[in-house]
Amino acid sequence: MPPGAAPFCYTWATMAVKTDTRQQNHEQMETVTRYIRQHIDEPLNRETLAAVADFSVPHFHRLFSDCMGESVGSYVRRLRLERAGRKLRLGAVNIAEVALAAGYESHTAFGKAFKQQFGLCPSAFRALSCQAATQLLLRSQAKRKLAKEKTP
Repeated sequence: MPPGAAPFCYTWATMAVKTDTRQQNHEQMETVTRYIRQHIDEPLNRETLAAVADFSVPHFHRLFSDCMGESVGSYVRRLRLERAGRKLRLGAVNIAEVALAAGYESHTAFGKAFKQQFGLCPSAFRALSCQAATQLLLRSQAKRKLAKEKTP
């Protein structure tokens, strides 16, 4: 065996440990995403979410991005915007109230983020038929799933 080479059984053992660790990391990220969905109305910061996962902040951020295909900030923002889109689709009249419920302090910041996510400003989205608005929301979710599947 060449110097520095690991024996065959060590390599398989290492692969098994990595697979177990990957599975545990995935389970921790599922715990975090469940926590996010349950606390979406509350301020969510990386420190709190890292504590939920029982990881350091940098390690949590790296693992979350690897597992989910987007940063934790992007994930939370997207969930809040999708929820805002559902409220608008169901007929919410006051866009400023929807913006505040989505965690935005101004109608302008909300409008910019909403347009970036869905390609339409909130008032144009609200004017869509229920079916067209639903299709945009579903496309947003499909993009997320596609991005998640592309991550190794």
